This record gives sequence, structure tokens and C-alpha cells, in this order.
Amino acid sequence: MPRPTAAQLAYGSATVVFATVAMLLLSRTTTGWGVALIGVAALALGLLVAMTLPAPATRRTTYDSVRPPVPVERREHSLRR
Repeated sequence: MPRPTAAQLAYGSATVVFATVAMLLLSRTTTGWGVALIGVAALALGLLVAMTLPAPATRRTTYDSVRPPVPVERREHSLRR
């Protein structure tokens, strides 16, 4: 499994924070079980958002796209004095 990118971590973390605050405000729960359930649901939602964010495409180099090396002009220097 590839490592998550910085964007995936940022979007997932922001989703967890905002989803937790929104669900706590909307449900008005005060019990420990309710807060724990909301926290687990927010973590699951954040993980879902982070993993569905598209990963950057890997760049593949084919033989046709590789440029041949540019020949370097060599000059013979004489050591005449």
C-alpha cells in the first residue's frame, strides 16, 4: 500500500475535525458512548475521504520519449609553447 500524500492527510484530518464538531453540535449528545460513537464515525469518514482522494500519477518513461544524449564536441588542445 503506498504512503498517503500530504493532501490526503490534510483532507482526511480536516474531515475528521469538521465532521466531529458538526455531529456533536447536531446531535447534542452528552453521554460518553454517544461522543465515542461520533468520534469513531468521524474517523471512518476521514479515512474514507483520504483514501478516495486520487493519488498522483506515476510518471513512466518509454523508450520513445527518452532523448538520445547530445554529443559533446571535444577539442584537442595542443601543448605547444
